[in-house]
Amino acid sequence: EVSTDDPEMAFCTLANREELNPEEDSVHHCLYQFTRNETLTEANKLLCDVCTQRHCGPKNNINEKKYVYTNAKKQMLISLAPPILTLHLKRFQQAGFNLQKVNRHIKFPEVIDLAPFCTAKCKNVADGNTKVLYSLYGVVEHSGTMRSGHYTAYVKMRAMNNHLSDLVLRGQSQASETEPVKGQWFHISDTHVQPVSVSKVLSSQAYLLFYERLL
Repeated sequence: EVSTDDPEMAFCTLANREELNPEEDSVHHCLYQFTRNETLTEANKLLCDVCTQRHCGPKNNINEKKYVYTNAKKQMLISLAPPILTLHLKRFQQAGFNLQKVNRHIKFPEVIDLAPFCTAKCKNVADGNTKVLYSLYGVVEHSGTMRSGHYTAYVKMRAMNNHLSDLVLRGQSQASETEPVKGQWFHISDTHVQPVSVSKVLSSQAYLLFYERLL
């Protein structure tokens, strides 16, 4: 079923994703791979009702109907930009019959632009906007193995984001900032809390990332 007036628009994004050239082992690369255009062929072909009716005719006995499958394209894009963006990194992989922890560092930015991963008709982005910006405010880090370990967090103490309140309450915002929300970062481990630099935060082995929308 075609859900848009122009089917080709379903594969268009707010910003040109082909100019990204994302660095491997980065959140940008993860998002790029997750939202890539896929071609469905062979055993992955889709059942096409239109092709089936064209081939067999709509009045044929359903038991005699030969269903027709066709090649297709599939792409997962963001259709509604959330006020709060939560990214959960898969930090395990199959190693034979066991699961193994992935410990390598994944690069993530202070400010991330989701526009290359949003559909061109993103529901809560104003016409003409080619940026959907988010500012980092929280990170959860896990140390240890798949069987045991310890969770700690990095949290930014900052002033209230009025634009975020507008998004949550009214689904719209007049934000125009392109810089990270200013504030002090803290590292929290059980009852221990200490201030840290942003470089310390960005060098952590993130498991969960929390961003708030700027624009």
